Amino acid sequence: MSSEMKATMGGFPGGGLPELHELQSLKKEWHWLLALGIALVTLGTIAIATSFFVSVVTVVMFGVLLLIAGIVQIVNSFWVGKWSGFLLHLAIGILYIVVGALIIDSPLASAMALTLMVAAFLVVGGLFRIVASLVLRFPNWGWPLLNGLVSLLLGILIYKQWPASGLWVIGLFVGIEMIFNGWAWVMLALDLRSITSEKAQAA
Repeated sequence: MSSEMKATMGGFPGGGLPELHELQSLKKEWHWLLALGIALVTLGTIAIATSFFVSVVTVVMFGVLLLIAGIVQIVNSFWVGKWSGFLLHLAIGILYIVVGALIIDSPLASAMALTLMVAAFLVVGGLFRIVASLVLRFPNWGWPLLNGLVSLLLGILIYKQWPASGLWVIGLFVGIEMIFNGWAWVMLALDLRSITSEKAQAA
C-alpha cells in the first residue's frame, strides 16, 4: 500500500487499515457517513446549549439501564440454578435495581452526585498522569503531563462550582463527546470521497 493511502487511512475511527473491498464499500456510502457526522455535531451543539435537560435525561437513562441490568442479573441467577455464585449475582442484581430506582426517583440529586464523582476522577486521574509523567519521563511525556494538568484543572473547577455544576456538567460532556465523534465521521466521509478507485487499485 502506498504511503499516500496509509496517510489517508490513518484517520479512520478505531485505527487500523481496512481491506480494499471494505474501503470501496465504505466509499459508496460516504454521503451517509457525512450526514451521520453532521447530525452528531448538530445534536452535540444542541446538547451543550441545553446541558441541564440533557444532564437529567442522561441520568434517567442511566438509571433505566441499571434497572434493566438488575432484572437481567436476577433472572439469570435463578435461571442457572444452584451454584456457588448464586447469592453474589442475586445481591448484585438487587443492588442494581435499588440504585437504578433511586436515580430515576431523584435525577437532580443523582446528577449532582455523579458530577462530584466525575470531579474526583478527574482530579485523581490528573494527579496520577502528572506524577507518572514527571517521574518516568517516557518518550513524549510532555503530552500526558499536559493532559494531566488539564484534567486536574477541570476537576478542580467542577468541584469549586459544585453543586451548581451538577446541573450542567454531564450534559456538557455528552455534547462534547457527540461533537468530537461527529467530526470524526465527517473527516472519515471526506477522506473516503477523496480516495479514487485508481489509488485503491495501485495500492
